[in-house]
Amino acid sequence: MDYAAKDYGSAVEYVKGKRVVVVGLQKSALDIAMECSIANGVENPCTVLYKTAHWNVLDYLPWGLPLGYLYLNRFSELLVHKPGEGFLLVLVATMLSPVRWAFSKFVETGIKMKLPLRKYGMVPNHSFHQEINACLISTVPKNFYDKVEEGSIKLKKSLCFSFCKEGVMVEGDDAPLETDLVILATGFRGDKLKDILVITCTKMSTFSLLLQLIHSFSLIRGCIPPRIPQLAVIGFSESLANLYTSEIRCRWLAELLDGTFKLPSIKEMEKKCKNGMYIQFCRALHIWYNDQLCKDMGWNPRRKKGLLAELFQPYGPMDY
Repeated sequence: MDYAAKDYGSAVEYVKGKRVVVVGLQKSALDIAMECSIANGVENPCTVLYKTAHWNVLDYLPWGLPLGYLYLNRFSELLVHKPGEGFLLVLVATMLSPVRWAFSKFVETGIKMKLPLRKYGMVPNHSFHQEINACLISTVPKNFYDKVEEGSIKLKKSLCFSFCKEGVMVEGDDAPLETDLVILATGFRGDKLKDILVITCTKMSTFSLLLQLIHSFSLIRGCIPPRIPQLAVIGFSESLANLYTSEIRCRWLAELLDGTFKLPSIKEMEKKCKNGMYIQFCRALHIWYNDQLCKDMGWNPRRKKGLLAELFQPYGPMDY
C-alpha cells in the first residue's frame, strides 16, 4: 500500500492505535515517525528501524553561521576535486584539504551540540562532508528527540530484519518486535524496481532497457545517454535543489532542441564518460555543474557582482 498517497486524515486514522515500525532515517521516515508518535503517544510507541546513522540537522545554522557559506559557494568547490581539472586546481584542492576537514568538523560539532546524537548512539561513522556531497542530509522535525525522550518514539539500529507472524524479527534480538504496521520509508534502488513492480511484459522490457542505459553510462549533463542522443531523462538524479535542477535541465534541453549548441559525437561522449567527465556531479559540485550548462547555452556562468561575492557568497536557484 502506498502510505504517501493517502490524505492526511486517512493516514492518521490508519496508524492510530497501532504498533508502527518505520524503516529508514531520512526525511520521510522522520516525518512519519513524528506523526505516529503524535497519534499514538507512549501507549503505542513508534519504532524507527535504521541501518545507517546520518548527519540530519535541526536547522542550517551550525554555530549560527549559514551552511551556505561553508558548502554552497565557489570557494567550497575549490576544496574538492573536479573532473577534467588541471594541475593548478588539483594542487589547490590538495593544499586546502585541511580546510575541508575543518569545515566538516565545525558543522558536526554544531549538530552534536543541538541534537543528542551521542546519547542515543546515533553519531555517524562518516563525515558531514560526505553526507552533504551525497545529498543525504535531512531536517529533523522539531521536538523529535523530545518524543524519543518521552518514549513515544524508539530508535533501533540493525543491519537487517525479517517479517514474522508477530511482526518484525530484528537481527541480533532474541524475541520478535511485535508490530501491527510496517512503513518502508527507505527510498528505492532503480535496478530493483523491476523485481517489485507489477508491469506488463512490453512495459517491463522498455523499463528494463531504460534502467540499463541509465546505469551503464553517465548521462550527458545528467540528461542524455550517449548511445541514444534522441532520449532525454529529466528528474532521475538528485541535487540540493531538485526542482531547480530539473528546471535548468529542461531549459538546457530546450536550447539544445533550438540548435543553440550541438552534442559531441557518440564516440567522444562515451570517451568523456569513461574519463569521468559526465558523472552526475550536480550533487557535490552543483556550481561547477551549472557552469557547464551555462557555457553550453551561451550564458555567463558568473552570476554574482564582484570577485569576493563570486567567491564567497552562496549560490542558489535565484542566481540563475
